[in-house]
Amino acid sequence: MMFIILQRIIKKALSVILKPFSTAQLEKLIKAIIAQRTDTLLPDEALRFLLHLDNYLYTLEGKKAVEYGGGIHTKHRHIRYHDFFVSRISKGERVLDIGCGNGALTRDIAERAEAYVIGIDLNPDNIAKAKRRYAHPKVEYRVGDALKDLPQERFDVVVLSNVLEHLSNRVEFLRKIQTTLNPSRILIRVPLYERDWRVPLKEELGVDYRLDPTHRIEYTVEGFAEEVEEAGFKIAYQEIRWGEIWAEVVGDVKT
Repeated sequence: MMFIILQRIIKKALSVILKPFSTAQLEKLIKAIIAQRTDTLLPDEALRFLLHLDNYLYTLEGKKAVEYGGGIHTKHRHIRYHDFFVSRISKGERVLDIGCGNGALTRDIAERAEAYVIGIDLNPDNIAKAKRRYAHPKVEYRVGDALKDLPQERFDVVVLSNVLEHLSNRVEFLRKIQTTLNPSRILIRVPLYERDWRVPLKEELGVDYRLDPTHRIEYTVEGFAEEVEEAGFKIAYQEIRWGEIWAEVVGDVKT
């Protein structure tokens, strides 16, 4: 408790002390402080210090990227992953977007592929935002837990964009999708463990290497293929971009 109080006092004092500094001056000061500290540490200690800062900065960058993008992360337009999903869906098809989040991808599929899309998400706030910002005549948004209750409807395509990595029972979930919905294909986007040399270094040093603390897994290429096969599917198409796996999987799971 005392540490928290002290932290608040220091934070308030710093806001006053640093106010006269320009952003450029403050940047130089922070760099000097970090460099001075790393010079006093052993290589492994210095790396842990720097990699923890790296994780912290990544989180801050993500938040500011959403603000800068007017409420939507700039990665949507920078890495253009929407194109992968849109290009593999045909006009008039029925699509289920599981874990649709804010609805940006859901609407894009309906708008550009001219498909009928149902977007479901566990978080009511996400669905409220999606309805408000990404409404479309061919889109329906629903609050729902796909792990417990998949819609009892026919779908040609199921979309899982940054969903599987948050789940524990991924193989069982993929099987459930196929047996319940029987789509012709599932379009998947997941983060790649092999995206950067710092990832295995962080793991080796005991620093959290995940892009998100809620991730249960971040895939290797081989691990993704093995999991897809174990679930009874095969990879019909795959590309590696921006440290992610984008794949179309097909199959028929028999239970």
